[in-house]
Amino acid sequence: MAKETDDKKKEEYFYFVDDVKYEADQPTITGAQIRARVPNLDPTYIIVLEGHGHEEDRPVGNDDTISLDKDKGPRRFYTAPPATFGQR
Repeated sequence: MAKETDDKKKEEYFYFVDDVKYEADQPTITGAQIRARVPNLDPTYIIVLEGHGHEEDRPVGNDDTISLDKDKGPRRFYTAPPATFGQR
């Protein structure tokens, strides 16, 4: 008899940073983990989580934990120089 756990397909998580898809093996990710995955990211840039619907975009700190739950679609992030976030 085959083990049931071997037959189950592992849940896949993913997110986008500047329209590039990244895969993850956990349901949550930290800002530091996102930062580490983006090649050649300027260390002065911030990572911003795009808001859903009427939610505002918000900066993500290295210690912030973000759920990759797809209830509202995949999480989307973008990078920006720190002086530009929040300007209108």
